[in-house]
Amino acid sequence: MQEQPDAASAGINRRLVHKTALVTGASRGIGRAIALRLAAEGARVAVNHPAEDEAARAVVAAIRDQGGEALAVSADVSDANQVAAMFATIAETYGGIDILVNNAGICPFVEWFDLTEAIWDRVHGVNLKGTFLCSQHASRLMRAQGHGGRIISISSISALVGGSFQTHYTPTKAGIRSLMQSLAIVLGPYGITCNSILPGTILTDINRAHYEDPATMTRDVGRVPLGRLGEPDDIAGVAAFLASDDARYVNGAEILVDGGLFVNLQ
Repeated sequence: MQEQPDAASAGINRRLVHKTALVTGASRGIGRAIALRLAAEGARVAVNHPAEDEAARAVVAAIRDQGGEALAVSADVSDANQVAAMFATIAETYGGIDILVNNAGICPFVEWFDLTEAIWDRVHGVNLKGTFLCSQHASRLMRAQGHGGRIISISSISALVGGSFQTHYTPTKAGIRSLMQSLAIVLGPYGITCNSILPGTILTDINRAHYEDPATMTRDVGRVPLGRLGEPDDIAGVAAFLASDDARYVNGAEILVDGGLFVNLQ
């Protein structure tokens, strides 16, 4: 897999120098792309992963190879004790946190009549509870630091539409969107902005096998006015914008990044 190009060759602004960021679920896919982009913009990046993960160490190595600072931090974001330990490690290592990207999420496709309570609880635990736990820890640190911060959560186009095999997943993404709207009110007075990104169909390792079927690929690409599925870097650029001072007055917003899929109803 091709690594993120260096900031100069990619024309990337270094808007995040001296900032510390945590990206959850950052070892692969969208999270990986966001971690690499924030680092290219100058941030120190804590790369979260749920367990010992060679892929997370590879992200850290890629950032360091580009001259950046990075740290791999293991935590299941649905576990309060592990989340507390993760933030303690980040605070001890970097002195605090300026940017949180809640990206960790799972979506096992399950037919409604086969959906179990255990699957429901696990998806809600990682996706929505994890966003709550990480946002609360981050905002407490940001408030104590006294210079504001950024909380960015990866919701989904699924917050706006249903999915027949995602009846457990879509409520979590709608919840994340709603949580950011409420936290924008609660945390705005402390200079902490809270926004969500709603990706459309993004081609990652999670769904790559699904799109090995040419008919499926042709069908789904045909629904997107821009004529292609999204890539993780399409989301990373938006996350970097929201993390920067360019977005200092963006609060409680949701940015739909789907190539025009949602509006293509005709």
